[in-house]
Amino acid sequence: MSEAILEVKNLKKHFPIYKGAFRRKVGDVKAVDGISFKLKAGETLGLVGESGCGKSTTGRTILKLLDPTEGSVKYKDKDVLNAPKDEMLKLRREMQIVFQDPYSSLNPRMTVSQIVGEALIEHKLYKKGKELDEYITEVITRCGLAKYHMNRYPHEFSGGQRQRIGIARALALNPSFIVADEPVSALDVSIQSQVINLLTDLQKERGISYLFISHDLGVVKYISHRIGVMYLGNLVELSEKNALFDNPKHPYTQALLSAIPIPDPTKKINRILLKGDIPSPANPPSGCKFHTRCRYAKDICKEQVPEFRDLGGEHFVACHFAK
Repeated sequence: MSEAILEVKNLKKHFPIYKGAFRRKVGDVKAVDGISFKLKAGETLGLVGESGCGKSTTGRTILKLLDPTEGSVKYKDKDVLNAPKDEMLKLRREMQIVFQDPYSSLNPRMTVSQIVGEALIEHKLYKKGKELDEYITEVITRCGLAKYHMNRYPHEFSGGQRQRIGIARALALNPSFIVADEPVSALDVSIQSQVINLLTDLQKERGISYLFISHDLGVVKYISHRIGVMYLGNLVELSEKNALFDNPKHPYTQALLSAIPIPDPTKKINRILLKGDIPSPANPPSGCKFHTRCRYAKDICKEQVPEFRDLGGEHFVACHFAK
């Protein structure tokens, strides 16, 4: 792995809340509330957390599929969020996304050939014809599909095959960075392993960097080099995967790891049960957002936002009592 190709600084995405007949703004849903990290070439950064913590919004805002509220994203030293239209079109070739739902992310009126080839024609890399068909065949074959699948429609495929079509669509432009937004969450376990192995093999062959978004810690541990843990729009811990699993520093990370099932009925699991419900991102708690559910919370946690600091070895934690 080389130097960082993606640098995210203080990224925020707030969705306005309107009420009343005159649609007056009364607040914001703070889906992403100040995220900062770097991603190296050929690296996979796993992003985990409970549903609604802002993982998917982070990925889409990085790609400028959603307009950010604040912050900066640099890809190979290019400003993504302020890039003009022509420059953004060039960046689209290098930055792609695999969507979470393989059922709704594919156009039901288009064949596999049209789905995979659409971007190639749009970016003027190929014209319709034999050469384009040969390249599409090469891409879908590498993703585990067959040549005779080219003229079929999405409804004719299983969930795993549809996700492979989504991966083929993302790979067609030969990108160097892909946001994988829960690409296996809707699939059976046996199909999950096939798709994960495909993504791993493609990374080894092409040096692709992944931002791998998931709520399955087992999958994230297998595919990631580093893991970031999100809670209510913020990163609370970021570390190399073995350091995170062997020595979690944040109470929220400890609770998540304790929920991983162990395939041994004789071994006792010390579950850490979090009290209360997740606060609303429209009205987050003061100080540390996790203090309302934390078993170690003190007065300082209610009043002061913890610094996201390096405890050594690039193990970053946002907790007053992490040491």
